[in-house]
Amino acid sequence: MERNEFLSKLGIGLVAVCAGCALSSCGSGAKNNDPSPQNNPPATGSGAIFTANLGTELLTVGQSKTSNGIILVRTATGNATSSFTAVQVACTHQGTAINYNTAQGIFICPNHGSEFSTSGSVLLGPAVQSLQKYTISIAGNTLTVSA
Repeated sequence: MERNEFLSKLGIGLVAVCAGCALSSCGSGAKNNDPSPQNNPPATGSGAIFTANLGTELLTVGQSKTSNGIILVRTATGNATSSFTAVQVACTHQGTAINYNTAQGIFICPNHGSEFSTSGSVLLGPAVQSLQKYTISIAGNTLTVSA
């Protein structure tokens, strides 16, 4: 086999392999857009979901607690209900668990960069649906999150 023939066959083989890789990676296979089960938010009207002891938990601004598909965050000092927010932890785009960015005062999805306000409203996509927000009540040192 001569050099030109070898390079020609090698080139055709590489093109075939690369085309196959490109087609399989760009295929229209099913994608799971549902939030993972541990991130599914509780149904509205389901009552008390979880509690936090404000004497030992969430002592500083930016601290969070995640439980039952909800992320609870201290957004300000003091133990008033307005010092906290609770929203579903699953991003409405593809269900990835969101994080609270204390410096910006927003929730950010680490997967595709969706941003949400502390009330759950979409600030930046690709998410288009707001996060579900939960009710917070405080009695003494006990904060309760409910739906």
